[in-house]
Amino acid sequence: MGAFSTDTLSEHTVSDASEAPDIDPVLSSGALRINPKKLNKVPWDHTGEHPGSKVAWSVIKSLAKLSKYYLFRSVEEQPISSHSEGGRIYASIHINGLVDPLSIILSQEKRPITMGRHDLATMPFIGWLTRRMGNQPVIRRAEQKSGVSDQDFAKSINHRTLLTMSHCISGGHGAVVMPEGKSHQDSKLHKLRTGAMRFAINASTIASSKGLPSPVIQPVGLHFRCHHWFRTDLFVEYPEPIQIPIVKTENHSRGLNEGTWMEPPEDMVRELRDELQNRLSEVTPEAPDWETYRAWQLLAHIKSRQEKQTLESFSQEVIATRMIRQIMTHRNESELADDARRASTILHSRDLDGRSVSNDISLDKKPEILKGAIGLILMAIASFISIPSTGIQTILAWYLGNNSDEGIDARTTHHMFAVFFSPITFWPIFALLFSYYALEVMSIETTPFALIFGGSIMMMVIQFSNMVMLTGYDLWTDYTASRRRIKLSRSDEGSEFIELLQKIAPKLVALK
Repeated sequence: MGAFSTDTLSEHTVSDASEAPDIDPVLSSGALRINPKKLNKVPWDHTGEHPGSKVAWSVIKSLAKLSKYYLFRSVEEQPISSHSEGGRIYASIHINGLVDPLSIILSQEKRPITMGRHDLATMPFIGWLTRRMGNQPVIRRAEQKSGVSDQDFAKSINHRTLLTMSHCISGGHGAVVMPEGKSHQDSKLHKLRTGAMRFAINASTIASSKGLPSPVIQPVGLHFRCHHWFRTDLFVEYPEPIQIPIVKTENHSRGLNEGTWMEPPEDMVRELRDELQNRLSEVTPEAPDWETYRAWQLLAHIKSRQEKQTLESFSQEVIATRMIRQIMTHRNESELADDARRASTILHSRDLDGRSVSNDISLDKKPEILKGAIGLILMAIASFISIPSTGIQTILAWYLGNNSDEGIDARTTHHMFAVFFSPITFWPIFALLFSYYALEVMSIETTPFALIFGGSIMMMVIQFSNMVMLTGYDLWTDYTASRRRIKLSRSDEGSEFIELLQKIAPKLVALK
């Protein structure tokens, strides 16, 4: 498991900021290559305007929305509780590569500015996109330690980025940041870096000096059923925002407005960081390890079955698991915890989870043969269009996702880009070729208009075909999951699992 895995349950509902792990990231080959020339050319703005392109953002957002519908089987986005005209800084745990900011960006309305690792602004394809989105580069502490960049250059780039973020947010735009400063695989929030707090305080100070609405920090609960799986479930949660203090000295606001980066007071930065750390911990798994979190999930499902209130959605499961966490972390229930961990480990070893528990607190043995048959038929029908139009990029995404030095958290990033680039690369080529072939077969004159019109229709056919393919795939995975449950029920581990459920159930009834 991750670097923060342990064998015991946490003693607290959420971690104190001082207890959060402070681990530098393992640098990928991309992070170890710096391109100063390109970094100096990244668009920035210190007037409050957004440094990105509006036209490019409209196109990028449309392609990103398409990617979301391909990546996730279900998407639940909680409405933001309080709206304001001021800027909003979205912050979350970071365990799923570029899919994390994508999930936040597409669940809110403000045009966002982002900041990220320096090579995200300079690498091929991705760099072209991020620069037009207004993404600002950061040369992190780990990269400076490794000698990738000298401290003076890193300081100039980082201060330019922080000042751009401050002014843009003060002007009412949104910002998406991953304050841990890295992507990781742990079930617990890592120690937050101070960069987001520093530009948040300065953004609030600039807005106050100009008489603009105050920005806020918006904690975000990003929940994935299994973050590195294709067609997993997503729940985006928005708790109450955090108010940002201002620096009340005139020299501070004047310097910022004149284009000079000013450091806010350290105690103010630390207090804001600790508040965000605690607030974010509430809406993350916040378990000592993933085994423990899966045990809590299983207990939540058993409890819901006992109360005849089945958890129908992923969001319900997340909230019910959080309630179990609150109970378990305040009580000494080591035997119950051990039994739940063992039972959930048996399920996880078969790629199953708490949804496998039946209403009678046993193992669900219902076969999903009809779903499997319908799924196969749908995939077979769609394959004539989907395989030639989307097959190459699907295989490429699968290969790159499984062989990247960025870690497992980057797997779905490759899945995302396969979908993202298809409508502007592979699909038009396939659509035009198919349109040309169809016109020839029907003996229709191949004019540019006819070719483009036919290609446009074919693009819609490709999209429809892929949706049919994905629906079939989802039904087929339901069937294969039922086969794994049935196979488990016939094994010694299955018998052990059912015995564990019978031990857990009465203890859970008494647990309040």
